[in-house]
Amino acid sequence: MMPPTMRAWLVALLGCLAAQSAAAAGAAVDRGLKIVTAAIPMPDGVELAATLYMPADLRPGERVPALLEYLPYRKDDDTLTRDYGVHGYFAAHGYVSVRVDIRGFGRSGGAPPAREYSSIEQEDGERVIAWLARQSWSNGAVGMFGISWGGFNSIQLAMRRPPALKAILAVEATEALFTEDVHFMDGIAHVDEYELSMDLDQGRSGAPEFPIDEATLAARMDSAPWSLDYLRHQRDGAFWRAPVRPLEDIRIPCFLIAGLQDGYRDSVLRMLERVHAPVTAWVGPWNHDYPNTSVYGPRVEWRDRAVRWFDHWLKGIANGVDRDPSLVYYLQHSHPPGAQPQDVPGEWRAAAWPIAGAQPLTWFLAPNHALAAAPGSSSIDRLRYAPSAGAEAGFWWGELLADQRPVDAFSLVYDTPPLATAVAIFGRPEVRLLASVDAPLANWYARLEDVAPDGQVTAVTGAALSGAQRRSTAEPQALVPGVDYPFAIRLHLGSWVFPAGHRIRLAVSNALWPMMWPTPFPMTAQLRLGGDQGSRLELPQVPARATAAAPFAPPAPVATAPGTSDDDFAWPGVWTLQRDEASGQARVTWRGKSALRFPWGSFDHHETLLYDVDDGHPELASVDGQVDTIQTLGSQVLTYRGHLHVSSDATTFYYEYTRELLRNDVLVHSRSWREAIPRDLQ
Repeated sequence: MMPPTMRAWLVALLGCLAAQSAAAAGAAVDRGLKIVTAAIPMPDGVELAATLYMPADLRPGERVPALLEYLPYRKDDDTLTRDYGVHGYFAAHGYVSVRVDIRGFGRSGGAPPAREYSSIEQEDGERVIAWLARQSWSNGAVGMFGISWGGFNSIQLAMRRPPALKAILAVEATEALFTEDVHFMDGIAHVDEYELSMDLDQGRSGAPEFPIDEATLAARMDSAPWSLDYLRHQRDGAFWRAPVRPLEDIRIPCFLIAGLQDGYRDSVLRMLERVHAPVTAWVGPWNHDYPNTSVYGPRVEWRDRAVRWFDHWLKGIANGVDRDPSLVYYLQHSHPPGAQPQDVPGEWRAAAWPIAGAQPLTWFLAPNHALAAAPGSSSIDRLRYAPSAGAEAGFWWGELLADQRPVDAFSLVYDTPPLATAVAIFGRPEVRLLASVDAPLANWYARLEDVAPDGQVTAVTGAALSGAQRRSTAEPQALVPGVDYPFAIRLHLGSWVFPAGHRIRLAVSNALWPMMWPTPFPMTAQLRLGGDQGSRLELPQVPARATAAAPFAPPAPVATAPGTSDDDFAWPGVWTLQRDEASGQARVTWRGKSALRFPWGSFDHHETLLYDVDDGHPELASVDGQVDTIQTLGSQVLTYRGHLHVSSDATTFYYEYTRELLRNDVLVHSRSWREAIPRDLQ
């Protein structure tokens, strides 16, 4: 039975109208807020928990569209403070905005699926959409939206074409699961705090009761950690492609929002090119967050534009949204390096894709570490592999990073002369290398940088290519030592103005730790310069002047659920690097934490990751992680704890994971997994 304090809090939440008025600032009509919970039945008897944020003044017989956000991130505690300000805003503008946890998470029934974006998750999603379209208040039109997972499955369900789904809004999302998601970044093994926390979340029971009966523990605590299955699939293929269909299968309007400091941004250009339906895209200076709450600014309001978008496609309102520019992007201006929260200088532009007047600008890698406007004489540069290189590059491509000179010290770098005039780029630069190594496996990393006159180096964009995947991510092939191969590396979406007097730099290396797992063999690389087939950099140069985008509204106030507070850590958390110069060993330590407060109790979350690598023995890399999620419920404290260990030698990955539940510091349940997995050209 739910304790009286919890019941009182829910009653207060369901009846709260005044707090939502602030979230609807700027609305022509504030319809207020009514919150209703529901259980959506699935054919196998499982019920999915839903929260419906509804207009408080919804009249009998009135029909409105539904907006669906569908993901595992626990709507009743972990995301409640965020959900209230987003879904409540849409309700105040005449929508029933709905949060549904996928099966096996939060208050939804059933066991967690065997993977992200599983077939059962997608089939359930189609049934949820059909259920929403059948409700007495529904006009039959459903939209989907969400950030990250919510954006991923908005795209995936649009590919499946459920009849009632009429439009989507996907923020910081991609359909390229093997090369762009967090498990194999650019096709190379990657482990970060997402795996650590997501594997633990599979075991947690639903708020606010948090049942710990045997049936719940067996279904959740004993569910196999997803990261284990991902490590078993080290090449592209049926496993990674099963959740997605061709982008051409999408036939409904798509509104896309991507951040230049986020890892999920390349899909925007692919969808502009390949979706045969109206597409509107924003590309801004944001990290993995909504535009109004991003660590990096300028922050802008997006909910007002979302309402306008859905008003047109779900309500049939002729508001001109179909005549808006298909692409609005932020052209970032040069600025010093730094990972601290900040506003990035730049300008908003409106365009169609491809951008009118854009043209390639090619620079050739030349002797004396130069980038030259024409191919030079043939020569060779050599680079000794340093597996520990890369700590200053962060977890993901695109974060606003520290000065890149420490990474460049372990790289081959090529600079233009100081620029006579500014160079503006937007798009995906391409690097073509002609190179060899004296080992059967090597990864290649290309980083585009801005070198200021005072020597500071700011990262612009970059990408990696596994040498084994040079022809195919699905059918990798080992390298023949000493043989020259052409490597084409398409960098991630970049936006930048290199000012006059600055230099453009390309940095090339064979390691970027801990972003990506190091290859296991000591080696020396040879990069061929000059001649018609020599290495080169191609930049997507755009005109110096262009059409300015219409101004955005500044972020409006965001309401929070009554009696709750959210103390999230500022990305990128605490990040330190320690090098033992005598032994050649290096350790990166990452720590993050967050806290939530509710009338019924509290949530405290702590994560630590230790990454170790040895320059003399690159095969012996490892990562150790621990995460604690502490739920305080009156006199009862439930601690969900996860331990993750991944290490390697020359032939094998070694995986260990333990999930634990403690009640008042007494162990209630524990389950462990241990497996040796052959390295598959990783």
